Amino acid sequence: MSKSYKENAPISAEQFMDELMRLKRGSVTRRHFLGVTGLGLATAVFARESGLLATPAFAEDLGKQMSIATWPNYHDPATFEAFTAATGVAVEVNVFGSNEEMLAKLQAGGTGWDLFVPTNYTISTYTKLGLIDALDMAKLPNYSAATETARFTAEGVIDGTTYAVPKNWGTTGIAVNSTKIKSPVTSWKDFFEIAQGEGDTRVMVHDYQLTTIGNALVSLGYSFNSIKPEELAKAEELLVKVKPHLYAINSDYQPAMRAGDAWMTMCWTNDGAQLNRDIPEIKFVLGKDGGEIWSDFYAIPKSAANKPAGYALLNYLMDPANAVKEHIANGAPTTDSRVLSLLPKEVTSNTIVYPPDAELTPLEFGAAVTLTDPARAEVMARFKSA
Repeated sequence: MSKSYKENAPISAEQFMDELMRLKRGSVTRRHFLGVTGLGLATAVFARESGLLATPAFAEDLGKQMSIATWPNYHDPATFEAFTAATGVAVEVNVFGSNEEMLAKLQAGGTGWDLFVPTNYTISTYTKLGLIDALDMAKLPNYSAATETARFTAEGVIDGTTYAVPKNWGTTGIAVNSTKIKSPVTSWKDFFEIAQGEGDTRVMVHDYQLTTIGNALVSLGYSFNSIKPEELAKAEELLVKVKPHLYAINSDYQPAMRAGDAWMTMCWTNDGAQLNRDIPEIKFVLGKDGGEIWSDFYAIPKSAANKPAGYALLNYLMDPANAVKEHIANGAPTTDSRVLSLLPKEVTSNTIVYPPDAELTPLEFGAAVTLTDPARAEVMARFKSA
């Protein structure tokens, strides 16, 4: 049974840590925590234990609400609830299905986002366009560059300045309901062929040009990142041919897969892990012919209205004790060795989440040019309107 202590009464170090853990679980409010522990002691220990009070940002007025722009099925709601309990700041979650959509929103201005989740290949573009801030690392004491995996984090640093810090990495593969699709699915070539046959009207592709065009290119033997006109023309031909056979073009495909309305879809690691955990007959496959490997980051828009809260939430998410819960809930692999050491074996041994290196070898990171290349944007627009 949880203990409770009177406000303003002296408490022991053991009692203080008990209250701290209650606060981190979200079972007591920040006001209660500060009241029973004393503000001075709370500030000192909370700075060491969670980092929330360690930053100048937390000393500022965090306001009552903030907004984060992110991807579908990508966070544990309990994380935001605990942050709200600790700070009094409510978190509004905006969900997007593509980096092109995020870029367009930022360029239009007035997004209201205080934090967002861009993919590795987009950060250089956001920086060149002046859409994101260089991060004040003094406000992120929970972040440790030394424990990050350089393969997945380098694109957040440009000319020695950090503009984004990593959330997690993953792959783009194929989720397939093995009770409905009996043919072997081992490649993107298989994916597009089955979509026109056994999976007719039961297959989904992303509403996202990088992956939908990229995987069509791979199925034809081309690079995931190609912008060659003749290769894009072939990919468009394939996509237009496949379109009448699709169930939907949507980056939020879990509902349809769970309901059995869709039987196969382009799928990100975290969704693949969640679907397989809950419905074991839904398998996750990486294309042996190639595809995407990616890492997602956190960044703060230059237009953010509540930057103090953006920093406070980001620092909270960088705490390994909080990050590990996110990874267990959403199924994406971590870039941080501190978090990896805290993950249970059933997660680290899951080959959907941490596939063998040989399966990663054919995969490509997205290239910056694909975000703004007009030819790829036009191919996607024609495919969707066909």
